[in-house]
Amino acid sequence: MGGDDARLRAVVSLAQTMAAAHTPRGSWRAAALGACEALGGSFAALSVWERGRGRLRVLVNAGERAEEEEEFPEEETYPVHQFPEITEFLHERWAGGGEPDAWVETADGPVGGMRGGDTGVRGYGHVYRHERVAALRRRGRGCCVVAPIVLHGRAWGELYVARPVGEPVFGREDADFATVLAAVVAAGIAQTERLEEVRKLAFTDQLTGLANRRAVDVRLDEAVEQHRADGAVVSLVVCDLNGLKRVNDTHGHAVGDRLLERFGSVLSRCGAMLPGALAARLGGDEFCLLTAGPETDDVIRVAAELCERAAGLELGDGVACGIASTGDPIGPVVSARRLFRLADAAQYRAKAARSTKPVVAGRDGEVIRLADAPPKSPHDRRHLRGSRP
Repeated sequence: MGGDDARLRAVVSLAQTMAAAHTPRGSWRAAALGACEALGGSFAALSVWERGRGRLRVLVNAGERAEEEEEFPEEETYPVHQFPEITEFLHERWAGGGEPDAWVETADGPVGGMRGGDTGVRGYGHVYRHERVAALRRRGRGCCVVAPIVLHGRAWGELYVARPVGEPVFGREDADFATVLAAVVAAGIAQTERLEEVRKLAFTDQLTGLANRRAVDVRLDEAVEQHRADGAVVSLVVCDLNGLKRVNDTHGHAVGDRLLERFGSVLSRCGAMLPGALAARLGGDEFCLLTAGPETDDVIRVAAELCERAAGLELGDGVACGIASTGDPIGPVVSARRLFRLADAAQYRAKAARSTKPVVAGRDGEVIRLADAPPKSPHDRRHLRGSRP
């Protein structure tokens, strides 16, 4: 019973650590490490089957990694056609109503020369053995157990756990237990995907697909903290799309929404010119770009191009654009609210002057005076913007 109790505790621990992860990467890493510990392995990997590309893509390598193995590899992939047992499972056994089960591989080839139907341990043909056995030997591993992961009734990927040369070879009970662990991992991945979808909805503007005001508030707070810690240049571009009310009144809100979507695409395209930029819709006809790192002049150049592209949108009337950047002499920026007030004041000035170019807070003394002046009334737009946390 001691062994059964230990494995039950391992299953519970795996489920709990995956549930506690806050990001997909954290969930993947928890899955690999938990399975590795539960099976007494030294290394584990989690891979996803990319159907459209016909390949397995490694999401995480955990434990004792070989020199060439990265923890979160960008492009470690394996063509499915090189692995007959994967193809059999994905296209034949699973499609025919079979149940997922794990198999064992060793650096010496198939275990006992047996098929999985006899022992729960599967042996493979020469082509596959050459590929995977060579990899085991090259990385100092004596054996591995591979368990398919099934999610929403479809083959999703695989869980792979290995032991070093000299350690006991995985047996049938290990393969059965790996199948159980793969099911727990599948449940954890499903939960992570649901949380990611909720998180995406919470931080995404539904009309344009851009980030929303909540996402900007969070990112801007982080950027300001980064600026205070290491002096990183933080820039905020606030835009007001001109003429939206006229379009709505004349052509209807469906056409107005289309204009917002088109400007959102222009904003996203321009934002891509600035590494790490966040393009967002604040609400109504207001948008913004937030950057942490790019120099102020680069941000101004992109904002100028944004104004030019916006002016060419059908039915639109251009955009009023204001910029505030810590790379300019704008005084100390101790909070996100200060940068927002400055960018908004610059945008306010651009709109009043019907400027076709961005107004930059640190290069227009009137903007800083406007941002620092008390609001004229409770309904002053600068008062509302200044109330951001």
